[in-house]
Amino acid sequence: MTESITKQFDQHYQQHLKHLKLKGLQPKTIEAYARAVRRVGAYFDSRIDALSEAQLLEYFTDLSETHSWSSVKLDLYGLKFYYQHVLKKPWVAPDLIKPPRAQRLPDIVTVDEARQIFAATRVASYRVFFFTLYSLGLRLGEGLRLTVADIDAARERVHVRDAKGNKDRLVPLPRATLAVLRRFWQTHRHPQLLFPNRHGGLKAAAVARTPLDRGGVQVTLRKVVAGCGLKKTSPLTA
Repeated sequence: MTESITKQFDQHYQQHLKHLKLKGLQPKTIEAYARAVRRVGAYFDSRIDALSEAQLLEYFTDLSETHSWSSVKLDLYGLKFYYQHVLKKPWVAPDLIKPPRAQRLPDIVTVDEARQIFAATRVASYRVFFFTLYSLGLRLGEGLRLTVADIDAARERVHVRDAKGNKDRLVPLPRATLAVLRRFWQTHRHPQLLFPNRHGGLKAAAVARTPLDRGGVQVTLRKVVAGCGLKKTSPLTA
């Protein structure tokens, strides 16, 4: 691999990131599409600007043997985005991948199981966060993005921003949840974030610039669920 090829790949990759952001995609999608180009670039030694259908067949066949169909699809969409917006080239293999259809219902956490999870979560910020997700029916990312201004106590509702499909929605706010959130906010008093990150401890939470770490939340929940002896996968991390 020559230096010029590596330099060109790096330049195109930076353009890829800019296009992803300007298209208003969700952070998870941006991360997945960027990872797709990095992974394809590593596979082909940065020579990805003129891939043939045979090369793509080889790549996605190898990828499907080590990764889920979800990862395969995301790499496909990410690379197609790269060809369309960065290289301005047509996609050479439109019918290459057709994952098997599968319809799976998420595991439902019962009220008793949710209570077990809350009781077993020792860190207050995680415990309140899990309770909020469950009581409001939020996805993980929606909960992390909650701000103080999103809580409308007078109308007993919560403004959920940038939900699925980049749409906002309003959800009912139970009084019990409002009471829990008020008590929790008193512990950090951040002017904006409802769940500021825990880096630097409680004293630093009041001036934190980011919410709780997504990975830390997921790891903690998996440990709590396992510790409770629950076999199902919690939908709280969706």
